Amino acid sequence: MAKLDILEFPDPRLRTKATPVTVFDSKLEALIDDMFETMYEAQGIGLAATQVNVHKRLLVIDVSENRDTPLVFINPEFEIIEHELCEYDEGCLSVPGFYETVSRPQKIAVTATDRTGEQFTVAAEGILATCVQHEIDHLDGKLFVDYISTLKRQRIRSKLEKEHKKSEIGRASCRERV
Repeated sequence: MAKLDILEFPDPRLRTKATPVTVFDSKLEALIDDMFETMYEAQGIGLAATQVNVHKRLLVIDVSENRDTPLVFINPEFEIIEHELCEYDEGCLSVPGFYETVSRPQKIAVTATDRTGEQFTVAAEGILATCVQHEIDHLDGKLFVDYISTLKRQRIRSKLEKEHKKSEIGRASCRERV
């Protein structure tokens, strides 16, 4: 297994709309395993393939307390069961260090395919429903910062751009010393 690089906002590749998965093979299995390893190492509860620069409709989630209930959703779609909204302070591995309150439907039904190619439907509520919607947004080229004010989004963008520049300068100076 390999840890994958996670794209960070405002990287334009995060805005790419993912295409359906059509081939279920060992490459897909390896990608799923690598995504779980990456998500767990980054202390996340969900990861969409778009975030690791693979633009296929695939996401992995584990919202369990013990990190022992991995879920795979391939070509996921959801339908709202209950229109009542639930607010969560959402964070994102692609927007590190920032959390903002986002309102999403509290109960949904998710239809997807598992890693073996079998289709399934599951009812999701609470944090699982929020996480599924958040990750499906990634597959559609959308980020949680799109739900907040333009001013807040610009502040986050500016801070992350500064951090990216600092880390690029640091890497460049390390290469010069080698």
